Amino acid sequence: MARSAARALSGAPAPDEAARAIPAAPDARTEIRNWYAHLMGERRMSEATLVNYHRDLTRFFEFLVDHLGGPASLDALAALQTRDFRAFVSHRRNEGLQSRSIARLISSVRSFFRFLDRSKVLSNASATALRSPKLPHALPKPLTVKGARHLLGEAKTAPDNPWIAARDIAVLTLLYGCGLRVSEALGLDRREAPLKETLRITGKGNKERIVPVLPATREAVEAYLKLCPFGLAPSDPLFVGARGKRLGQRQVRETMIGLRRRLGLPETATPHALRHSFATHLLAGGGDLRAIQELLGHASLSTTQMYTEVDAARLLEVYNKAKERK
Repeated sequence: MARSAARALSGAPAPDEAARAIPAAPDARTEIRNWYAHLMGERRMSEATLVNYHRDLTRFFEFLVDHLGGPASLDALAALQTRDFRAFVSHRRNEGLQSRSIARLISSVRSFFRFLDRSKVLSNASATALRSPKLPHALPKPLTVKGARHLLGEAKTAPDNPWIAARDIAVLTLLYGCGLRVSEALGLDRREAPLKETLRITGKGNKERIVPVLPATREAVEAYLKLCPFGLAPSDPLFVGARGKRLGQRQVRETMIGLRRRLGLPETATPHALRHSFATHLLAGGGDLRAIQELLGHASLSTTQMYTEVDAARLLEVYNKAKERK
């Protein structure tokens, strides 16, 4: 079974370290540590989300140091009013933050205050009433079928050690062939291999789902394991870095950056774009929307429906180009 994202972290700090890094009064710092441990353990947030939430809360408490004249205590947090939160958002916007980053910033701060409220530490209605800015409706940006094939083919010619190239191919094939999130693929343990025809994945919110595994994906993982120089025990991570530790998301992102530069792909060709490609290509091939929802582990069908818009947008683009050639 896939392990929690928390056990696959490499860039996100541990709870004690995360709390120490934030300029808060001792009582508030204790609750920051508890909140962060909750996100890491019970919520099983991805490494990237943890890093972003921690960074946002750090900026919030840094602002409060100047705004209040010192590190904020729990009493000070409880006394904050709407104008204080608006001042913080205005401060960050003046520093150049765009609406999407502002929305995540507000989500991070709200998450902290909701945790304090649920834990019966303090309640602040102004914090929980914060509203995010309206964001433009953005569609996922998958690769084309041809682009995905070229990317996986290029990964085979990577000038790294043969076992590292095989590892990268296996990871990318899991993302594209099974529609996994990066954290889900990197959270797999050695005991999962050799992969069977299906794989049990624990995703967001500790929700489990079963995904089918294509022969090409199983073969890619087997090829990697044959070349991997480390003797991995069943409880060890399936995918490891050069030092034998669990592979981190940053390394996967760097691999994708190198591949897209060599292939001239846009910056939207990220590891997560392979998951988008999985869903879009399935839908274009006649896949059932409800089945795709279950394969992706989406809690709501409305989240999966965005791929119908991608498919329609691509059809319109092809149609328009055909008209131009006439």
